[in-house]
Amino acid sequence: MTVAVIGAGSWGTALAVQLARVGHRVVLWGRSSAQMARIEAERANARYLPGVPIPAEVTPVADLELARSADELLVAVPSHAFRQTLAALGPGVRGVVWATKGLEEGTGRLLHEVARDLLGEEARLAALSGPTFAAEVARGLPTAVTVAASEAAYADRIAAALHGGAFRVYTSPDLIGVGLGGAVKNVIAIAAGMADGLKLGSNSRAALITRGLAEIMRLGARLGARGETLMGLAGLGDLVLTCTDDQSRNRRFGLALAHGDSARKAAEQIAQVVEGAYAAAAVSLLAQRHGIELPICEQVDRVLREEATPRQAVAALLDRARRSEHD
Repeated sequence: MTVAVIGAGSWGTALAVQLARVGHRVVLWGRSSAQMARIEAERANARYLPGVPIPAEVTPVADLELARSADELLVAVPSHAFRQTLAALGPGVRGVVWATKGLEEGTGRLLHEVARDLLGEEARLAALSGPTFAAEVARGLPTAVTVAASEAAYADRIAAALHGGAFRVYTSPDLIGVGLGGAVKNVIAIAAGMADGLKLGSNSRAALITRGLAEIMRLGARLGARGETLMGLAGLGDLVLTCTDDQSRNRRFGLALAHGDSARKAAEQIAQVVEGAYAAAAVSLLAQRHGIELPICEQVDRVLREEATPRQAVAALLDRARRSEHD
């Protein structure tokens, strides 16, 4: 089939490489005509995925009309551009899969809710998530992900399109869990980066990951996610990856905050979108809306709002009243 990948950052480019690797024709769309012309000429995305050859089966374009006629659309843009991108694709889209991990900025809405609003009840929707670093996917290293969809047949179709080589794709009916796990883990990863930047030790990192998972599970239970989803690839798997490896932008962002950088300076140093910086406010909004406590996420949000330093956020977490682990 022909698949249009909408978004030519590191993740979109890696997915385009994987799709070509398993035999599909790929249209890779990016908004900058100069960047797409450079990718075409160099057969590489030197800015976002240096050192990875772009297969001949991938056609870089800057005209969205050239992407609309593809058999499938795979959106891989930052969460803050998700609504705008789907709106630009138009209401005639019959199905879309996204690899975006986040919540809608300002509303805290899950991305499948945004997609449903824009594309209508008849559109087939799917979300791709899991423990993935773009460079490793592009290099063909073993990776496992989950595709959740509004229809089982659509999940199977998308999984079959991507599955192959060292890239394993599992299916799920749980759009809520897959979307939530991919968004909240980024906030926890910022906290893990701050803890490591403050040299709080391996014990604290393990505690943050575990209690961060508890926050994801707590929010998921309130929103209707399946517990097994949040304990799977799109939940626990992605959480562990993002909290423990410096390929993670969110973890590196937390490290920079702990070293005294402002959120703006830390983001400038990373020079790519840090999804957790957007998600922290949205997750805190969800917690308030549903009347639940997410203390780690709330402290990360306080740091980003410059209401607390990383050390003050840690102190606030340590000063919390003793309780049962399972409350």
